[in-house]
Amino acid sequence: MSRRLQILLFVLVLLASLPRSFAAQPAPDHDQFRVAVYIPVFVVQKMKDPAYLEKSWDELSSQVKVDKVYIETYRSGTIADDANLEQVKAFFASHHVQTAGGIAYVGRGDTAGADAPDDAGGQFVSMCYTDPKQRDYVKHIAEITARHFDEIILDDFFFNNTKYDSDIAAKGNQTWDAFRLKLMDNVSRELVLGPARAVNPKVKIIIKFPNWYEHFQANGYDLDQQPKLFDGIYTGTETRDPEDNDQHLQQYESFEIIRYFDNIAPGRNGGGWVDVYDSRYLDRYAEQLWDTMLAKTPQMMLFQYSDLLRPAEMGSRQAWSSLPTTFTAAGLDKWHSDTGSNSPITYATAAGYALSQVNSVLGKLGKPIGIASYKPYQSTGEDFLQNYLGMIGIPIDMRPDFPSDAHTVLLTEQAGFDPDLISKIRTHLEHGGNVVITTGLLQRLQDKGIKQIADIHTTGNVLSVNAFWGGYGAGSGADLGKTSEILVPEIAFLTNDAWPIVRGTANGRGAPLLLMDRYSKGILYVLTIPENANDLYSLPQPVLTALRRYVLSRFPVILDAPSKVSLFAYDNKSFVIESFLDAPADITVSILDQASHLRNLATGEEIEGKVATASRGSRRAPHVEFHITIQPHSFLAFAEEQ
Repeated sequence: MSRRLQILLFVLVLLASLPRSFAAQPAPDHDQFRVAVYIPVFVVQKMKDPAYLEKSWDELSSQVKVDKVYIETYRSGTIADDANLEQVKAFFASHHVQTAGGIAYVGRGDTAGADAPDDAGGQFVSMCYTDPKQRDYVKHIAEITARHFDEIILDDFFFNNTKYDSDIAAKGNQTWDAFRLKLMDNVSRELVLGPARAVNPKVKIIIKFPNWYEHFQANGYDLDQQPKLFDGIYTGTETRDPEDNDQHLQQYESFEIIRYFDNIAPGRNGGGWVDVYDSRYLDRYAEQLWDTMLAKTPQMMLFQYSDLLRPAEMGSRQAWSSLPTTFTAAGLDKWHSDTGSNSPITYATAAGYALSQVNSVLGKLGKPIGIASYKPYQSTGEDFLQNYLGMIGIPIDMRPDFPSDAHTVLLTEQAGFDPDLISKIRTHLEHGGNVVITTGLLQRLQDKGIKQIADIHTTGNVLSVNAFWGGYGAGSGADLGKTSEILVPEIAFLTNDAWPIVRGTANGRGAPLLLMDRYSKGILYVLTIPENANDLYSLPQPVLTALRRYVLSRFPVILDAPSKVSLFAYDNKSFVIESFLDAPADITVSILDQASHLRNLATGEEIEGKVATASRGSRRAPHVEFHITIQPHSFLAFAEEQ
């Protein structure tokens, strides 16, 4: 054997004998946010094996840079033992990763009352907080966790949905909403916060609120009081597949819910939380991560440790797989190759790649802005409608208080839970502001004083429209296109008192889609919402553009784009366009300021604009237009420049 061959064999043997942590390079850093990983208790227990812990961490951390881990102590009847928790904490501390605790108050464990069923048929089962034995168990879990951690996050099972005999007896004549809100307030104070702080006065406890914010009060989540009780909040931004679910979760919610919770607890919303489940294609996972971070949240929580080590499934993305999208198979392969990993491409690889893309532009974006929309605490109605509107290019800034400081206020049926809403609408109009109300809210208010502002009401009839027109005044209608039939509620109004400025026709019968009525110094608009909110996506592009021009009349940037193209705007004259379509889209960006060009914040490319004048009925001042093609399932970030 030659000397050269002997040396080569020696080097190969040496490399093979090195610890696995030397086999792959650490993932590239990110400087605009932190990344955390949640570790469920069944994975924590698996980490008793040092070989598994070392090998799994080496592979995960080579694909995505992790700043912090949340080590769960309890889930579904299982509690991690003290030695296990300290061992895992010590491992991550030695790798310079911050640690915190986690609790998932779900499952009956071995403490269920005698009236509890054996199973729930697939439904999530909360703790029974009217059962003394389970109450003691909940307190015990909080105390154990506080002994090990100075920070604890509650996974989003901290609610109540049991209707055992003890619950029914405790509820009495209250509504389930009222009963559960009071119950979970008591549980928060007496079983979690108090006991944990008694054990560890330094402990900070964070409550993670899930994605189904419309229905929180029905299960005891209280967006009004709990953010005040706990040391911080966290946000579930997992929207998964928009069609294969029954929760009406639209992609835009991964952005909008962060902004809503930021407005509820300014400076105390710790971040967003995304899992890997229920997506037909891998781009959908990336989109959830992008949209969470585009809301400018400080931390991204990846759920969960062992899922991130699973081989990533590209899914049904053939329609755009060969196009230069933001998230590409080639880019994913390169990210994986650059780490030197010999393992398959995993969800950790996809997370690292996707987060690197959004990290590159986040530092150049300001504070998010949008049309102010009022959702009072504990309100429901027209479920998640603001997210549907976000999906048709109307940026939303949802708030828990009436936004009297905004020029235009968007009000859906939820706002009707405020008993003083009519007075607030009238005052806003008298001060020169505009108010957009939906047909759902109109129906809720029509016997509560709205006719003192405008003599309009829903008739109870439903019209099937398939042709659309814009403009107002005799003979001024502009053809805005046709589509398949869409069912809409009929609005009755008085001629020359109110004007339909965007309308549909149902076999020749007019049906207002946007009705305008002036009051004092302001304008009241009524926005017609189809019987099926998803039919907003079926409206022709000219209809959507006309609606945007009125609703966003003073907004700095407006899109002329098809549905499922969203706009994220910021207060430093930057914005992001994201397409959730399966094919490329040609769009026009209208800038109210006199910007001469746009700069692509990722590539540095400049796009020149063209000065345009306002068309009749657009309600827009002279503006500059830019023509852009956006690829499917992609985002583009721009800054206005003179």
